[in-house]
Amino acid sequence: MREVNVKQVAEAVAKCCMDSCYYLPEGVLAKLKAGQKTEVSPLGRQVLGTIIENAELAKRKAVPLCQDTGLTVVFINIGQEVHFTGGDLEAAIHAGVAKGYTEGYLRKSSVDDPLFLRKNTGDNTPAIIHARIVPGDKVHIIVSPKGCGSENMGALRMLKPADGVDGVIKFVLETITNAGSNPCPPVTVGIGIGGNMERAAELAKFSLTRPIGEHNANPKYRELEEKLLELANKTGVGPSGLGGSTTALAVNIEYAPTHIGGLPCAVNLNCHAARRAEAEI
Repeated sequence: MREVNVKQVAEAVAKCCMDSCYYLPEGVLAKLKAGQKTEVSPLGRQVLGTIIENAELAKRKAVPLCQDTGLTVVFINIGQEVHFTGGDLEAAIHAGVAKGYTEGYLRKSSVDDPLFLRKNTGDNTPAIIHARIVPGDKVHIIVSPKGCGSENMGALRMLKPADGVDGVIKFVLETITNAGSNPCPPVTVGIGIGGNMERAAELAKFSLTRPIGEHNANPKYRELEEKLLELANKTGVGPSGLGGSTTALAVNIEYAPTHIGGLPCAVNLNCHAARRAEAEI
């Protein structure tokens, strides 16, 4: 049994909060640069150039890529041989978020009592935590802040099994087209298929933590990812919704077993600032 003090978790989360908001993953930046070379719209190329310049400036100055530094989503894989000491794990994750957003001068966007009071919590807590127990004695953390411009454009549909692949394609393309400029394209498209209502949504969110260019291991789902990316870039939405051929940088699909009578499908969109950072303890 390996002991891990929860203070280590808090420190790792704090650093990941800042890093994810300052430094665009290199794979995303490479895709943006590739998109600029192939973009058919002159305005689209100009927009992509501005996005690339913004990312490089944020990295150089260690400042946020975007003023909306989002709600903090934390995926944590906990090795079953790990024993946490020094306090409560969930409290430590929230403390790490509070530290990262305060010391990193990141905008605090979390409001409590979402329907009536909507009072800012003051430190961007609570985090949204997805925890899994896995083999081993390591703790793996992924922090993926999510702004609401893109989050608001996500969608969930309880498809019927008879809708099949064509139904999924139609729903995904409708979601991208209806989103238009709102999620600040070019987007990364996360898709969750199967499970039940909440599982599909979680799968869609988790798929966005996958590095750009990494496909689903199942060849049929990989083929669907590639087909949807091609179709998304034919919608004409383009960079910042101003038209063009670079609407999406990647399509990531995750799937899970489901009920014989169901085919849940969720779509979660990441803006061009596809933020993520990870740490292992």
